[in-house]
Amino acid sequence: MTEQAFLALIGQHQSIIHKVCNLYAADPADREDLFQEILLQAWRGVSGFQGMAKFSTWLYQVALNTAISHFRKSKVRLPFASLDSTAIQFTAASSEAEEAAIDAMYQAIGALSKIDKALIMLYLEDYDHKTIGKMLGITANHVGVKLNRIKGQLRELVKKQA
Repeated sequence: MTEQAFLALIGQHQSIIHKVCNLYAADPADREDLFQEILLQAWRGVSGFQGMAKFSTWLYQVALNTAISHFRKSKVRLPFASLDSTAIQFTAASSEAEEAAIDAMYQAIGALSKIDKALIMLYLEDYDHKTIGKMLGITANHVGVKLNRIKGQLRELVKKQA
């Protein structure tokens, strides 16, 4: 793949990288560093992209793996970003109660572990269990089990905020 073709694909799918950066880095400078690291890893790995999956799926996998390993390697624990409307898009709320419920859900998702946050983000992006499993290196059945546990955690976290 040529550099121009790579940059064109990144331009079309950069929102994926921004979502991951917003989820895993609270500080704007940290988000920029993570964005650059994801781009570097994507460029290094693009020669291995065989087109077996969509480019966006491959890019999600690279971005998530880079974000998770970036912060595992870091000796200093960086605070996680709180989720806002740029991280995950829900349909527009029609009432204050719905807006409060959405805000509570954002906060609850923000309190999850790195892996659980990645899993729920992919689920909310409508990826199927098999694809999520491939991206995170777990089986589709394990994805289903983890999603059920995460949903339970989210219910409890939202109840505590109410």
